[in-house]
Amino acid sequence: MNSTTAVDKTPAPPAPPAAATPGPPAAVPLRAVRLPGGLSLRWHGRATVVSLLIALALVAVTVGYLTAGDYPMPAGDVVDVLTGGGRRADRYIVMEVRLPRLLTALLVGAALGLAGSLFQTLARNPLGSPDVIGFTVGSATGALAVILVIGGGAAAVAGGAVAGGMLTSVLVYLLARRGGTQGYRLVLVGIGVSSLLASLNSYLIARASFSDAQSAAVWLTGSLNARGWEHCGPMAVALLLLLPAAVLLGRPLRMLEMGDDTASSLGVSTERARIWLVLIGVGLTAAATAAAGPIPFVALIAPQAVRRLSRATGPNLLGATLLGALLLAVSDLAAQRLLAPTQLPVGVLTGVVGGCYLVWLIAGQWRSRRG
Repeated sequence: MNSTTAVDKTPAPPAPPAAATPGPPAAVPLRAVRLPGGLSLRWHGRATVVSLLIALALVAVTVGYLTAGDYPMPAGDVVDVLTGGGRRADRYIVMEVRLPRLLTALLVGAALGLAGSLFQTLARNPLGSPDVIGFTVGSATGALAVILVIGGGAAAVAGGAVAGGMLTSVLVYLLARRGGTQGYRLVLVGIGVSSLLASLNSYLIARASFSDAQSAAVWLTGSLNARGWEHCGPMAVALLLLLPAAVLLGRPLRMLEMGDDTASSLGVSTERARIWLVLIGVGLTAAATAAAGPIPFVALIAPQAVRRLSRATGPNLLGATLLGALLLAVSDLAAQRLLAPTQLPVGVLTGVVGGCYLVWLIAGQWRSRRG
């Protein structure tokens, strides 16, 4: 006797969609372009516009920088000099006085803006810039040790700045690493180490001769006075090497901003990526310090200002680099012209502006927590 089995003809419910792979939160969608080799380039529309506007502002500041001064020059004469013509006096003013100083300001500002973006993203804290967490002061300590104790030329000072920055970064990283590197711990440890190194710098100056102490004190303020091609060249080489390295590590940096657990789940080797990013940031900071002294607050302001203007999540490396260059060039031009013919060290002006910004930033965070 055959038995018949009833078959249910009701259609089965659709399968639930697969869980989406976690990704970085974005306030607005990103645009993407496919590149050869299976690569893709993503960008944020508003951030791109902001970067283009900053680049246009850089062009305007460059024109003003090269034409204004105690020896004013029409823009046409500057163009003649840059194209190989012009009078001898004009060539000297542009090629030996203004242009190398301008390029040094742009390169140093770009390096500080990029370094600030790297460290603030790694620390996940707006106060995590190299001048707050001690890396700039450590570079200054290494350079001062060469100037006041060992003695040496520009190359030795640059080497001392790099060594001081690297040693400081190792010390801060090891002290903040216990139990996992957290942003607040990195900032607090960095502030403590920065205070100790600032005291050491004061001790070195106090033990030096009067002339050496005077020149070292001016250098510690941060200045672009009398900067020439010998300062511009090494800074350009450092930025040419470290900027592409930072761009290549942009994706791991974006993942690290969401936390180590999320970054690890997305295939990022967190410890290795963090070490390489710290080395790049310290290299940029040390090169900038060796070229112009410890210029404060550019690395703090540039990344935060770009993020507020672009309203984009994640590190905006290009925007921070461009805005850092713009901030330092504008500050140096103002330092030259505000009390002309007396020229202020540019670090005085950035210190005033940055101090006001820091007070505003801390007050805003305090008000938001109370609310």
